[in-house]
Amino acid sequence: MSTEVRIPSIGFSTQEATLTEWLVADGEEVKEGQLLYTLELDKSVQEVEAPASGKLKIIAETGEAYDVGSLIAEIV
Repeated sequence: MSTEVRIPSIGFSTQEATLTEWLVADGEEVKEGQLLYTLELDKSVQEVEAPASGKLKIIAETGEAYDVGSLIAEIV
């Protein structure tokens, strides 16, 4: 069973965010709560934690803007 990693809703008016950096490489093991990636919003950068433990399968590229709810990775 896999867990989807999606762009979270951070703040009331946030509709999209830029994926700035993956903190874990594709194919590496992650633990729930481990810092996974960073997002750039209008005036801040947020670090986002892994929602589950397992192997990371990256789908989205860094440097791109994604809508809230967009699938960016899976943890299997």
